[in-house]
Amino acid sequence: MENNLDLIELQKTLRDSGVLITFSGRFTQEIIEELGEAVKKYLETDATSLNDTYNVFSVFIEQTQNIRNYTVKQAGSPLAEQIANSGVLVIGKLNTGYFVSSGNLVAAPDVEPLVSQLEEIKLQDKAGLRKMYKEKLRKKLPEGSSSAGLGLIDMARKACQELNYSIVKVDEEVCFFSLQVRV
Repeated sequence: MENNLDLIELQKTLRDSGVLITFSGRFTQEIIEELGEAVKKYLETDATSLNDTYNVFSVFIEQTQNIRNYTVKQAGSPLAEQIANSGVLVIGKLNTGYFVSSGNLVAAPDVEPLVSQLEEIKLQDKAGLRKMYKEKLRKKLPEGSSSAGLGLIDMARKACQELNYSIVKVDEEVCFFSLQVRV
């Protein structure tokens, strides 16, 4: 092998970490749909409860659509290609349930509003999340927005623990945003 990638070691690391499915690269609608089918089939054969299957699949869709929508929003910017190719998704199983983790590059000016929204969500209990969700549903979409901002709230509602995120500064222009949702 020319690049010396040790696939056996990679497979062992993934298995030891509980990883069931992973993807890294550009999230097109077609890739999201194909991965979605694979996720559904895997969960069906894993004897997972219907509720767990629904929640894992729903969080998977939210996370991949968030990456895709952000990529579309960045089209035309000097960072567009770099951001479009930065997506990563991991679905895994632990003793306590499943996790769905995703990550992608985010333009530096977009970090503060994202962190603010996540911190506001983390302050809520389940009743507060339900109220926040309903309030967002009633509001008009902000001008130029393609979503009501319900995805993060909905993921928090389906999670069995608070959302876990990290932001790592890559350079002056971009940071890498990671989000893990435990279901």
